[in-house]
Amino acid sequence: MMCRTALIIQNHPTFSKAMPHLRSHHMFPHKNYHTGDPDTKSAIDRDAPDFPVAAVSDEDRFFSSHAPPSYLPELESQIKDFVEFHQNSGKRIVLVTSGGTTVPLENNTVRFIDNFSAGTRGATSAEYFLENGYAVVFMHREFSLLPYSRHYSHTTNCFLDYMVEEDNKVTIRPQFASEMLVVLRKYQEAQSSNSLLLVPFTTVNQYLYTLKSVSTILQGVGSKALFYLAAAVSDFFLPSSRMPTHKIQAQPSGKLVVDLEQVPKFLRRLVDSWAPSAMIVSFKLETDTKLLTKKARQALQRYQHQLVIGNLLQTRKSEVVIVTPDGNEDWIRLTPEQLAQHVEIESLIVPAVIRAHDEWRDGLEPK
Repeated sequence: MMCRTALIIQNHPTFSKAMPHLRSHHMFPHKNYHTGDPDTKSAIDRDAPDFPVAAVSDEDRFFSSHAPPSYLPELESQIKDFVEFHQNSGKRIVLVTSGGTTVPLENNTVRFIDNFSAGTRGATSAEYFLENGYAVVFMHREFSLLPYSRHYSHTTNCFLDYMVEEDNKVTIRPQFASEMLVVLRKYQEAQSSNSLLLVPFTTVNQYLYTLKSVSTILQGVGSKALFYLAAAVSDFFLPSSRMPTHKIQAQPSGKLVVDLEQVPKFLRRLVDSWAPSAMIVSFKLETDTKLLTKKARQALQRYQHQLVIGNLLQTRKSEVVIVTPDGNEDWIRLTPEQLAQHVEIESLIVPAVIRAHDEWRDGLEPK
C-alpha cells in the first residue's frame, strides 16, 4: 500500500455493483467478485481544517444515507467464527485494511470515483504479522494485492513465465522454485492454522459498514486487538438518495458537475466507540519532509489513538517514521545493504508496531 489517497474518476463499461463476499479458506470458504482497474490522478489532503472529526450525529447521518450491504449478516457471522476461533486460543488479532475505496455515481454503476492504491503496504505487512503469531483479518479492495499471491501478481512478468512444460507435466522453472517454495509454505501454514481471513470491499459504503462490524466484533478481544489502517479511504461520497438509477448521460453543455459530500472522519469514532479497547495505528503520507512529523502529531492529537506511521511519497519504500503521543519519533530506514538485498521495509515496521502493542498493553495492566 502506498499510503496515499488519490482521487480519480473512472468510466468503465464492465464495472458492476456485484456483491462482494467474504473470502477465506478451509472453515471459511473463498468467494469472489469483480470490479474495475483504477488509475491515479491527484492527491487529497484529509487533514484540511474543514474536515471535522466524526461525531455520533455524523455517523448516523452517513449510515442512514446508505443501506447496509446485503451480504453483511453473512460476513459478520463468519468474522465472529474467525475471532472466536482465535480468542479461545488467546491469539492476538490484527485488522489490516488495504487498498482504495470507490464512490459510485450511479446505482447501476458505470462511472465511479476511485481512491487508487495497489495495496502493497497492507498485503506485505499482513504476511509479517502472520509470521509474528498474529491472526489477520485482511480487509482489502478486491483485486488489490493479497498476502502471498502478491509475489506473483501486479508484476511485469506473466505468472505463466514461472512455469515450463516437461513430458506433458507443468513444473516450476528451477530459477524460481526455491523462492516459490518458501512463499508456498508460508501461505499453507497461514491457511492450515486458519490465521488469515480475507474480507473484500469495493465502495466506501461497504468499507465503512464492514469496518464498523469488524470493530464491534473485535471488542470481545479487548487489548489483544490491533488495527493497522493502511487503506486509502474516499474523502467524499454521493448519498444514495441523490444517485441516479442509470448511467449518467452526456450533457448538452459538455460538462458533468458532481455535488459530493464529505465522508466523516470515522477514526475518532473507532477510538471512542467502535473499538475503544484496541490499539489503533494509522498512516500519514506527505511529500514535504518538514510537514511529515508535524502532521503525524496533529493526527494523534485530533483522533487520540496510539500510533501514526508517517512516510514520504518519494521514500515510502525505504524509510518511515513511527510517531507516538508522547512525542517520540522513531525513524526506520533501510541501509544500502538492505536495499541491495531487496529487504522489505514492512519486515522492520511490523516488529516495531508489535513492540509498541506489547508496551501499550503492559501500560494497561494494574501495577
